[in-house]
Amino acid sequence: MRSEKRLTLWELNRLVREAIEDEMPSEYWVEAELSECRESRGHCYMELIQKDERTATPVAKASAKCWASKWLVIRPYFERTTGQRLSAGMKVLLRVYPQFHEAFGFSWIVTDIDPTYTLGDMARKRQEIIRQLKEEGVFDLQKELQLPLFCQDIAVISSATAAGYGDFCKQLTENPYGFKFRTQLFPAVMQGEGVEQSIIAALERIYLWKEEREKRKENSFDCVVIIRGGGATSDMSGFDTLALAENVANFPIPTITGIGHDRDESILDMVSHTCVKTPTAAAALLISHLKEVLDTLNDSQDRIARIAIQKLSTLNSQLSTLQSALPRLFSVVKARQEARIDALFNRMLSDIQQKIVGCKSRVEGTGQRIPLLIDRRLTAERHRLQLIEEKARSLDPALLLQRGYSITLKDGKAVRDPQALRQGDEIETRLEKGTIKSIIK
Repeated sequence: MRSEKRLTLWELNRLVREAIEDEMPSEYWVEAELSECRESRGHCYMELIQKDERTATPVAKASAKCWASKWLVIRPYFERTTGQRLSAGMKVLLRVYPQFHEAFGFSWIVTDIDPTYTLGDMARKRQEIIRQLKEEGVFDLQKELQLPLFCQDIAVISSATAAGYGDFCKQLTENPYGFKFRTQLFPAVMQGEGVEQSIIAALERIYLWKEEREKRKENSFDCVVIIRGGGATSDMSGFDTLALAENVANFPIPTITGIGHDRDESILDMVSHTCVKTPTAAAALLISHLKEVLDTLNDSQDRIARIAIQKLSTLNSQLSTLQSALPRLFSVVKARQEARIDALFNRMLSDIQQKIVGCKSRVEGTGQRIPLLIDRRLTAERHRLQLIEEKARSLDPALLLQRGYSITLKDGKAVRDPQALRQGDEIETRLEKGTIKSIIK
């Protein structure tokens, strides 16, 4: 084994490089997903990955590089076409050739990127998010809300230092109609990877603020405005996420978006109550809305005034007609009332006469019946007295004495119980033919 030729690592790596260059001299189009993408000194360094479609388990990995000379051309074209920056999770179609370096190992060198492939994948993802939102029944929830007539208390989600936020506030303050708007900023990251979570956190703060104000019975926010100005069109991916769309769609306050881009609407725009292109357009929308309300109020005021004038004119005309017809109408009414009173008086006299005749007839009939009634009553009372007299006679004590009974008295009261008598008491015994007095021994 010691007799075999030995190679240094550099020599072995050079053999590998030569083998790869000899066997794979062409360039290849490869589909892959970016697991990492970063720039350094003008070059772009990528980590490529392929996942199993069923389990999402990585089945292949590789490193790739795009040198600055190519990257300075590829990047602007890709971002201009897709409206997105290359970022982790994005699917790409790359034109590459293999390179093996004795010191740095193997990597794929990127010479071109097809943005249409990424656009197709982005469109597929967008359609999947839209489909899911519609299945959940939340896609059009914001459209069902109505902006309050006097939409002046506004919660703003934006970067505090963004020029678009300053333009938005300036346009509201300097509106030509003198409308007063009250804005409250809820700062959020509006570009880069933190867009989704930052805006969701701002929405949560707005909701808590709203609940607190309602508990104190104070006016809450009339709408939420999400604005972004001055950012690159390649920073729009954060506005095309399911979580952010669900939060905005379910938010109970009308939400207006003005995130400053000219390409197709983001999903955030689609689910919002109203979508405009720029922060200044959002301010113009709010001013226009309040101006329409003011115009409606002015028109209503003018219409009410016209109707009131017309009504007064009609009433004055009717009053003049009534005034001229009043004497004649009074004479007619007076004659009718006098005739009515005469008729009522005559009818009252007739009713009184009939009443008197009826009462007189009843009095006469009663007078005829009184002697008969008195006689009947006297006969009945005599009969009742006879019965009472007979009953009293039957209860007379003399009748008992005649039948051989006696009555013993003490102090004029009948003695019913001998135990009530004491020695020395004087008693009196009444008989039919006399009285006997005795003393108890």
